[in-house]
Amino acid sequence: MTDLTKLSAAALADKLSAGEVSSVEATQAHLDRIAAVDADVHAFLHVSEHALDVAADIDRRRAAGDDLGPLAGVPLAIKDVLVTTDMPSTSGSKILEGYMSPYDATVVARSRAAGLVPLGKTNMDEFAMGSSTEHSAYGPTRNPWDLSRIPGGSGGGSAAAVAAFEAPLALGSDTGGSIRQPAHVTGTVGIKPTYGGVSRYGAIALASSLDQVGPVTRTVLDAGLLHDVIGGHDPHDSTSLAHDWPSFAAAAREGATGEVLKGLKVGVIRELPDSGFQAGVSESFRAALAAMESQGAEIVEISAPHFEYGVAAYYLILPAEASSNLAKFDSVRFGLRVDVPGGTVEDVMAKTRDAGFGEEVKRRIILGTYALSAGYYDAYYGSAQKVRTLIQQDFADAFSKVDVIATPSAPTTAFKLGEKIDDPLQMYLNDVTTIPANLAGVPGISIPSGLASEDGLPVGIQFLAPAHEDARLYRVGAALESLLVDSWGGPLLDRAPALGANGGAR
Repeated sequence: MTDLTKLSAAALADKLSAGEVSSVEATQAHLDRIAAVDADVHAFLHVSEHALDVAADIDRRRAAGDDLGPLAGVPLAIKDVLVTTDMPSTSGSKILEGYMSPYDATVVARSRAAGLVPLGKTNMDEFAMGSSTEHSAYGPTRNPWDLSRIPGGSGGGSAAAVAAFEAPLALGSDTGGSIRQPAHVTGTVGIKPTYGGVSRYGAIALASSLDQVGPVTRTVLDAGLLHDVIGGHDPHDSTSLAHDWPSFAAAAREGATGEVLKGLKVGVIRELPDSGFQAGVSESFRAALAAMESQGAEIVEISAPHFEYGVAAYYLILPAEASSNLAKFDSVRFGLRVDVPGGTVEDVMAKTRDAGFGEEVKRRIILGTYALSAGYYDAYYGSAQKVRTLIQQDFADAFSKVDVIATPSAPTTAFKLGEKIDDPLQMYLNDVTTIPANLAGVPGISIPSGLASEDGLPVGIQFLAPAHEDARLYRVGAALESLLVDSWGGPLLDRAPALGANGGAR
């Protein structure tokens, strides 16, 4: 592995700006890394054929004195839920195999305009339905810390690419934790912005009232730099907020001084059952809180009595919206088509969906269609939306008492591949701490908090803030990150069992 692939995005950007390295060199180093290890990790579904050309153009523009963005020339991985004009966009599904979009997602277009170099499209659970990336139609991604374990989901490909030093930055999407939970199990940083703070235009929809695009990185500052690029109002997205956002990179730099922790009120949820968490996860969480307390933070117990119903409400709302959103994959307009000689359009549609959708997608479509059906709408979907309102009220009450809420980012470390794939309920419970933020539309961040004592695998701590207060998460996250990295003697990923040059686990 070259030194270039181990640099943070901020450090690499500084070298590029200073002329110490070219974008072509940086991009080639990451392409070489992908070639060396991705046969084992399987973070990427498609590697760009144009990356070096894009990098060369950035180098030419820099040499010509063009005014370039702070991340110009830095490579970027893109979750395959985001459509791109120059690479296939499949959302991890056979029904979209080979599909080429006529337009770029807004976050992709903004990344290109800022001079970022797209490396390729990352693997994911089909249509973002899953917590392990085992539901990809193209095979599972593996966790770089232990190739026998899952990298989280649905955005396991983006998290694994960043953790395996295949990319310094990645784009992900978070519907119920699909950025934060993979960050937890791979030792990376993941941000779910305030709903509407980052455009969803060009993100293949799963559940439109829950989906949010965000950064996947190795440091809080890197996340802030990428968030500054992709965030802001987009007239193409009717849910996009016309809000005056501050610089998130500046907030991260401010937080790194540590002063933000003095007097900070950190809420810990009374109803969150400690018994439901792996011992090492709980230990790491308490140690992180103690570190914050030592720097002047105040730990406050709060009540959020309706959070325990979040998973149940989510798995009614999400399938209902998915049932509606996935209706467009009808074999007629685009995507896979299975011909049925002499058959009707309905016959072709049924055969196509049977062949093109995986088991988890079919399960959720059926559940959502049932929840929306006549006679059951009020009993299921309507009741779930009422619970959602109660959870939003829990957040409002909590944030009247504390500045941020802290939880473990997930109940366990990375589990073994195949361990939960046949038990959907256990898989769904993996998102118990992340789902409430999506139901309420508030921002959340997961940063590494250490390694679990039982298995030496990464653990993350999650912070939640009120809507529009994403910058607060960057300040708090960077403050704790700085504190922990100093105590560890270096970044957590430097302690990972690195992948060898030939792609095998060392």
